[in-house]
Amino acid sequence: MRPIVPDYLTEVLRGVEPDVSGEPAGYIPELASADPERLGAVLATVDGEVYGAGDCDVEFTIQSISKPFVYALALADRGFDPVLAKVGVEPSGEAFNEISLEGDTGRPRNPMINAGAITAHSLAGPDNATPAARIGRVIQGLSAFAGRALAVDERVCASEMESAHRNLALGHLLRSYGILTEDPRAVVDGYIRQCSVLVTARDLAMMAATLANRGVNPLSGEQVVDEAVVRQVLSVMATCGMYDAAGDWATQVGIPAKSGVAGGLIGALPGQVGIATFSPRLDAHGNSVRGVSLFERLSSDMGLHVMEVPPAARAVVRSNRIRPGAVGSTRVFRLQGGIRFAGAEKIVREVVQTAPSEPRVVLDISLVYSIDDVSRRMLLEVARRLTLDGQEVYLVDPEVMVPDPDPGDGGRLAVVDDLEQALNHPGWPALR
Repeated sequence: MRPIVPDYLTEVLRGVEPDVSGEPAGYIPELASADPERLGAVLATVDGEVYGAGDCDVEFTIQSISKPFVYALALADRGFDPVLAKVGVEPSGEAFNEISLEGDTGRPRNPMINAGAITAHSLAGPDNATPAARIGRVIQGLSAFAGRALAVDERVCASEMESAHRNLALGHLLRSYGILTEDPRAVVDGYIRQCSVLVTARDLAMMAATLANRGVNPLSGEQVVDEAVVRQVLSVMATCGMYDAAGDWATQVGIPAKSGVAGGLIGALPGQVGIATFSPRLDAHGNSVRGVSLFERLSSDMGLHVMEVPPAARAVVRSNRIRPGAVGSTRVFRLQGGIRFAGAEKIVREVVQTAPSEPRVVLDISLVYSIDDVSRRMLLEVARRLTLDGQEVYLVDPEVMVPDPDPGDGGRLAVVDDLEQALNHPGWPALR
């Protein structure tokens, strides 16, 4: 049986593809020439499974999506108090490049706007680090989040420096307040190199999954930053990551997120998944038009709003065993607990990896106490695909957790009250 999630991602990409509104970032020549038709989406689970569809391996520059990760590095390298003394955490309600500073201190409102991100860049690495050492630390840190070595796109970097007048102005203003303590041009140059790091949607999903996994990269196992840093970063992403659209995002999507003007968009749902999309056309806020639509669809379909979903999925596959029965060997997947998307994905993966060859497969949910809509649909799709593979599929559901057990086109499912019925029933049709 093929995995379900990539097929779903392909479906949602088709749904947003007709939307051709917005334009690539025009104020940076290298970004203005991006192919506007590029479109990809990737989900990465906290235990390292990665699902992608579309242009998920096309490289583009990370841009402002680097901001939460470099903020995390600054917190890890310098500690909370020194960083908070120079960068606030309040939403600005303004565009990413606004001059949003506290009137008395000159402290930027938060690290997601450019003024705050320039300051956070200056705080990465040890105190008194040289500009070269600092950018080295930043690239090493971003690479650790991604789980592979990343590099700078020198052409984009040069293109951005040619039009960096506003960022340079912000740098000099920050220096005038004493927020920056060194040559502003050197700091801004390093910040632009940070934004010019090349990534793919697959990289970004893994970076987001590292945040979702309490700072541990799911593939490398490296503790990139500690849990306290992750909590701080996700909190700021939730309130400030989408700039002056942060309120709409928080209520409609409800996933801590960050966008970039090259067309990338990430979301990190604690304990479950990292999500990344790529589409270069931007809206008036500087966010990817199709990316926002994709996240709205994913959040709605999967029940991923952070205010609805618990921060971690419990182990849902209690056992996976072969049992004797009336028609020979039967494969029994016994499930338990509350099942939401991350748990349902683990069930799908368990079935895919097992690749049952037995003539009968049983999905036993007698120990399941709750199952949300997306998980019900995923479970029924498992049943449908197993049927298409030639197996008889039984659902042990004494509490009627799945009230309308229709697996859809080509699928068949026999619903029974206990495991013995499933093991010993002579065959189709369904018993209930």
